[in-house]
This record gives sequence, C-alpha cells and structure tokens, in this order.
Amino acid sequence: MPNFPIVDTHLHIWDLKRLRYPWLDNVPMLNRDHLIEEYRKICGPVQVAKMVFLQCECEQAQFQDEADWVTEVAAIDPRIRGIVPWAPLEKGDAAHAELAKLASNPLIKGIRRIIQFEADPEFCLKPDFVKGVQSLPKHGLSFDICINHTQMANTLKLVRQCPDVQFIMDHIAKPDIKHGLLDPWKQHLREFAALPNVWCKMSGLVTEADFQKWTPVDLKPYIDHVVECFGFDRIIFGGDWPVASQATDYPRWVNTLDAALSGCSPDELHKVYVRNAEKFYRV
Repeated sequence: MPNFPIVDTHLHIWDLKRLRYPWLDNVPMLNRDHLIEEYRKICGPVQVAKMVFLQCECEQAQFQDEADWVTEVAAIDPRIRGIVPWAPLEKGDAAHAELAKLASNPLIKGIRRIIQFEADPEFCLKPDFVKGVQSLPKHGLSFDICINHTQMANTLKLVRQCPDVQFIMDHIAKPDIKHGLLDPWKQHLREFAALPNVWCKMSGLVTEADFQKWTPVDLKPYIDHVVECFGFDRIIFGGDWPVASQATDYPRWVNTLDAALSGCSPDELHKVYVRNAEKFYRV
C-alpha cells in the first residue's frame, strides 16, 4: 500500500433522495445511497488526499443538478477537488451554453459521456457529437472516455478527429478480464497510447473480472500492458467506489495495484497515485 496520501480520480457518490439513477433499478447491490461519509470509512488505511467525482448517470435532465449537489458536498469535504459531469455534447455547437455554465464552476474539470451505454455503435462518430467533443478545450475541459473493449475501434476514430482535446480512458477500456481475453484490446490500446493527448485510468479492472473469484494474477497481464503502452507519465489511479465494491473492498484494490507495480521506482509510483492526476485534472 502506498505510504503517502493518494489522489482518487474516480469517485462516485449519489443521494437517491436528491436525484434519480434509472440504471440502479437493475443493480440491487448498489441501489441505495452512497455518500461521502461512507467513502471515508471504506478507504480504511488508505490515505486519500484528493478526489475527483465522476458523473453517475442520473436522469439526463438532472446533469446540472448533480454537478451542483457535488459542489455542495465538496464544501463539506474539500478533498473533492474536481467534478466531471455529463453534458449534452450531441447538440454540437448548440451545447456551448450548457458547457459554459458548467465550466463557470472552478471544480468542473472535464465531461464524461458513457459511450458504452449508447444503443447506436456509431454514436461517437455522429458529426454533432464530434463537434461537441471538439469544443471542450474552448471551455477548459477534458473528456473521460467510458467504453468497453468492443467499442475501441470507433472511439479511436473519434479521438483522432479531436487532437486538441485531452482524453482519459476510464477503466482501461474494460477488457474482458473474466474470460482472459487480451486481443484485440492490446492492439487497440497501443493505438490509443500512440496519441499524445490520451491518458489511461487504472480503475475498474475488478468489475471486468469474475466478481467472486478474481485474483491478482488475473489482472496482472492487463496492468502490465497498460504500463507498457502508456509508461508512467500518462497512467492515473482510480478507485471506482462504489461500483468496484461489487468485486472488492477499497484497500484490496489499492494493494492489488500496488503489488502489480512493485517493480517501479518510488518516483514512478508517486506519478501514478498523485502527480499525474494533479496534472491531468488540474487539482
């Protein structure tokens, strides 16, 4: 376990009394409030100095309400240094008003649209969506990519059309760890890493593995490949609580990653857990 305070760049919290999250209807284990007070407890011995909140797929019409609520929570726990909300990027140029309002909040650092959940496999290549993503630098915002491994080819086409956007790949593009599949995820990840404006978040691996039976050995080939592709300057740690709690407790995930990175230098470890996050999310 790191012997220094870390930055968690993938925190989810939700209050079901405040906002509606339709997807939770199908995930009974998570279908309750998950608040910052509980997060403080589940971290256990892991010292977390800063957090970045990632949107949690509330009703789309409530995206501004979610950002406003988390801003209120950040006043209670100022370790929340960044917020990455949802935004209607598919509106293209017409999304500027919503983006400008979001960006007026200094806590808001980027936007996430979960491409994985879109029914149309070509969604991320629609001209207006591409325009919306291309507009993010004008507002000082990055983009979190959330896809699974089957969507990497189309998403690469999106990213190549947006050279001025800073991207980060959430959950290492969700490879099929449960079945031990590495290809073509490995090649696609290498292609993403060849683009200097793409970073990778070391998060969400456990929920792509077998929830009950995964071992560190199952995750190691995937972690090694991310390091091989991105090096230690573009990898960032993420906890993915509470989603990851379906498959692990928080300290176990940190210990698993720490063990997998045991061959790196103290400086490289500090980059993964702290400095890269501070640089990418400007926290």
